[in-house]
Amino acid sequence: MKALSLPSAPASRHATLDRLWAIAGAVSVRTKILGIVLALTTLLGLGVTWQVRTVMQQVFIGELENRGHSVLSDLAGRSVDPILLNDTFAVYELLNDTVANHPDAVYAFVLDPAGQVLAHTFGEEGFPTALLTLNPPPAEGAGHLRYVSELGRLHDFSARILDGRAGSVHLGLSERRLQGVVDAVTGQMLLTTALVAMVGIAAATLLTNLLTRPIRDLVQVTTEVGRGNLAVRAPHWADDEIGALADAFNQMVADLDASRQALAEKDAARTRLLEQLINAQEEERKRIARELHDSVGQALSSLMLGLKMLAQTDSLDAARQQAEALRRQAVETLEQVRVLSRQLRPSVLDDLGLAAALERYVDEFARLYPHIAVDLHCNLAERLPPPVETTLYRIVQEAMTNAARHGQPTLISVLLTRRDGHVQAIVEDDGCGFDVEAARRSGRSVGLHGMAERAELLGGRLDIESSQDGTAVYVEVPM
Repeated sequence: MKALSLPSAPASRHATLDRLWAIAGAVSVRTKILGIVLALTTLLGLGVTWQVRTVMQQVFIGELENRGHSVLSDLAGRSVDPILLNDTFAVYELLNDTVANHPDAVYAFVLDPAGQVLAHTFGEEGFPTALLTLNPPPAEGAGHLRYVSELGRLHDFSARILDGRAGSVHLGLSERRLQGVVDAVTGQMLLTTALVAMVGIAAATLLTNLLTRPIRDLVQVTTEVGRGNLAVRAPHWADDEIGALADAFNQMVADLDASRQALAEKDAARTRLLEQLINAQEEERKRIARELHDSVGQALSSLMLGLKMLAQTDSLDAARQQAEALRRQAVETLEQVRVLSRQLRPSVLDDLGLAAALERYVDEFARLYPHIAVDLHCNLAERLPPPVETTLYRIVQEAMTNAARHGQPTLISVLLTRRDGHVQAIVEDDGCGFDVEAARRSGRSVGLHGMAERAELLGGRLDIESSQDGTAVYVEVPM
């Protein structure tokens, strides 16, 4: 039969602590603070009250015992003469006066040497015989016995008169009056504790409102932010930790709003860029189709017609001249096809690399814009990865084209270097410049967004600085 496995004590204890912590965690901060203040005030008040009550009882009991021994000694001394003179009435008056003059005295009586009651203060109620053997006086000094009766806690003091030759005297003192004083002080302290607890709860309520109100506002703002409302801000209540938290939260929301706006602008620019790219592709296809039809197509048609006429020529000299003309026409057609091919993608970029492709492009750029001088410095000792070469070529091409079209420069400088695992390209011109941020916000700078997109696709970055003295485009792409 398989034995049942019981949970271990630590596991059970951890489960209990987890349940207690879950219960405590479900209570609000205000309730926790109020509970702590109330518990501390109550415990402190009850502890002080108990300590004061204990000390007062000890002091009063000690004072009652000292007073009992003092009164008993005086009573024993003053009762010697009446006893020796057999003046029982005088002893009786002495006992009554003693009980009357001491508020804590309950009874007093005198026994003769034989142990018989000589005088007492019990009056008509009669003398309780149990007191005869309750506290016999010692041979020396005074006896003291504390007991409980119908009148509460009593202290019986006894002493011999003339070493017992004249009998003995007994005095009974009660704790009732002193206990009443202790109870009254205890009640006052408990009332004070209750008042202090009420004041503490009121102060704690005010304090928790001051503490939790900013937190509640922060929770509401967080909820609104979670719903997508980034315009809300947490109020700054005070220059404390919660105020610093609210400021940090507001800064986070502001940064999040700025990031969302930047992403929205970037998405919009990317959408426009895609539209422009699609349109550019279609326009480029139309241009290529038109070039092929108008130039290459017509040249090939003319070449076919010339070949047909050449076949019908009888004269050898005329055939040679016509063949030479057809050859020149074929060369021109081939050159047009090569130009179209370079416009689509320069083959030198794939064959010889970025430096040679940029040199070829600078030569073509100089023919298109003869009034602009171009200074090219390409410090690349070896080939780069094809994606990096293509990206840098297109970015430099776009930067130079934008400068020539919009900047009215007289000089364009291009520098390419490789350093610390990165390739850097700088394109500077001495044109009129432009407002970079305004161009980006306007959404019309498709070329700028295109260059940035190309750099970011390879994990690089693109920065543009522009002023009235010119524009500089910085590109850095990791290897």
